[in-house]
Amino acid sequence: MEPRRFIFRRLIQIFVIFFVILTVLFLLFRLAPGDPISRMIDPDMTTEDAERLREQLGLDEPLWVQYVYYVRNFFTGEFGTSFHYGQPVVKIIWDRLPNTVLLFTSSIILSAFVGVFLGKIASWHKGGKIDSVLTIGALVTHTVFLPWLALILIWVFAYKLAWFPITGMVSEEVWLDPEAGIVAKALDVFHHMALPLCTLFLIHFGAYLLIMRSSMLETLKEDYILTARAKGLEERVIRNRHAAPNAALPVVTSIGLSLAFSINGGALTETVFTWPGIGRELVFSVSHNDYPLAQASFLLIAIVVLLSNLVVDVLYAYLDPRIRY
Repeated sequence: MEPRRFIFRRLIQIFVIFFVILTVLFLLFRLAPGDPISRMIDPDMTTEDAERLREQLGLDEPLWVQYVYYVRNFFTGEFGTSFHYGQPVVKIIWDRLPNTVLLFTSSIILSAFVGVFLGKIASWHKGGKIDSVLTIGALVTHTVFLPWLALILIWVFAYKLAWFPITGMVSEEVWLDPEAGIVAKALDVFHHMALPLCTLFLIHFGAYLLIMRSSMLETLKEDYILTARAKGLEERVIRNRHAAPNAALPVVTSIGLSLAFSINGGALTETVFTWPGIGRELVFSVSHNDYPLAQASFLLIAIVVLLSNLVVDVLYAYLDPRIRY
């Protein structure tokens, strides 16, 4: 199959899957218990005022009418206004998205780099002490409960040692200081980011290490590795130039999907560290029945994940000449 034809077919599949997701999200939020109006009503508001508010938000319309408006607004780029913030949903997402991308993209890249490097070393020392220590360490960190790890790091390094801020992304005294320059503000952000970045690194690097180790062990059994050794090539050259590039293919898939799912911001991480990102807003919007904000956040995640799968498939064919579509 030609690459263009493959991409065209995948785009059609993506559109169908996305439309199903679009519909399911609409139904889930409308059928879920709770009512956004009940959270917005002031104790002094009359029943007539509450009904007027419901009418202004379009919640008095039949479900099928709401669905038609919902689909039409999505394809015209109108995601509505947040029930809670009273601001356009697009503005809220674009304000939070850079914070999520900064934190989670940094953590995934760092985790992948360290995980791949240590995975190569573990596979090269299969059955030895180095392999055992790295494998056990990866299993422990990868399976630990994320909120517990985050709270432990906060308690030790933020509360007891006071090396890092407990929560938030910036310090008011730095950002409100007219004399503070770009460097000072950037360092302040990275100071706040240290603990959540460390938490995500410890959780994720183990997965890359284990994937790389397993893939390397399979690759080292291939005939071309035996041929390289028969030619008298150095073990370091065989490992880094012949085995590692081919063994890294499963890691590429994992990294691509991780980058896609990072858009949701890791709701638990952002909530624990009060990091102002998409994940934290996602939790808040769902718990407060803020339909427009929650739907837009989930749809953003769906779009990025679906397109990332397509990119990974195409990238696979580019990295491995044996794969053809």
